[in-house]
Amino acid sequence: MKKFLALIMVLAMTLAFTACGGGGGADSGEAGGGEEAAATGGGGNLTFVTGGEAGTYYAFGTVLAQHVSDKTDTSVTAVVGNGSQANIEDLNAGAAQLAFAQSDVMSYAYQGTNLFEEVGAIDSFSVAGALYMEQVQIVTMNPDIKTVEDLKGRNVSIGASGSGVYFNALDVLGAYGMTEEDIKAQYLNFADSADNLKDGKIDAAFIVAGAPTTAITDLSTGGQVYLVSLDDEHAKALIEKSPYYSEYTIPKDVYGTPEDVKTVAVGAIVIARDDVAEGDVYNFVSSIFENLPEVEAAHAKGAELSLEFASSITDVPYHPGAAKYFEEKGISVKTK
Repeated sequence: MKKFLALIMVLAMTLAFTACGGGGGADSGEAGGGEEAAATGGGGNLTFVTGGEAGTYYAFGTVLAQHVSDKTDTSVTAVVGNGSQANIEDLNAGAAQLAFAQSDVMSYAYQGTNLFEEVGAIDSFSVAGALYMEQVQIVTMNPDIKTVEDLKGRNVSIGASGSGVYFNALDVLGAYGMTEEDIKAQYLNFADSADNLKDGKIDAAFIVAGAPTTAITDLSTGGQVYLVSLDDEHAKALIEKSPYYSEYTIPKDVYGTPEDVKTVAVGAIVIARDDVAEGDVYNFVSSIFENLPEVEAAHAKGAELSLEFASSITDVPYHPGAAKYFEEKGISVKTK
């Protein structure tokens, strides 16, 4: 009888272990992470703070959030954001777990400079991945505004409070020996900038976002838009002083401008709180890069994604979940 009871107990324990261990199923993840991702702590509900509704952050962020939610057991909800600085502050306060940020503003936060000089360094986050380049776009509907110098004395929007656009505008103006005092500065977000340009209330606007940008595309449906080019001499001087910029050309067919436009760009980075589970960040990164054709079909920015660029950040460490995925692809990145 004792032997019989012992045998029954062994069989019961075996069945219990099999039920707990599972054999795959829904919780083991799909194309974006699989069983390995689930084993590292996936399955969380993440808030992803993006940008204004008229910008690329929100449009592309919404696509990515839905994609990750569909492909993995990590649920991501994209919400409207108020610019890179505000996004990082929301992340630091725990109001969000993922955020879009310009590469320059991310560096400011991590080092405690420029926008973050008063509050000091914020190091509660790390990089999930660099996604695409954001162009500094100086938009106007006035064909007489052809150069940065032509902005002198005019009403110019230089970005909403809390955004990185303000510092980008100051950098570009500074490269031409100009300051905020040389223009009649307005502090508007992308949508308000577009509305004010259409109504003739401002002469030009700095918009820093991935082209095509919704606000500019919508503006172009009501009239001819122009983008101000940076000449080679001043663009090179700007990059030498601020190496987080790189040269970029916006083809004329993007907005129907008369010619291609030369400008500079910064990187659009997704960052994550350090306390987000490794599996959730792994799910986010892997589901995007393992399904690039689907992402590209859903949004034009998908065509610009690459593992090389995603893993190229050197001044801020990567989240362990992102590092795990890149390691699987034979790429080493810096972590804390």
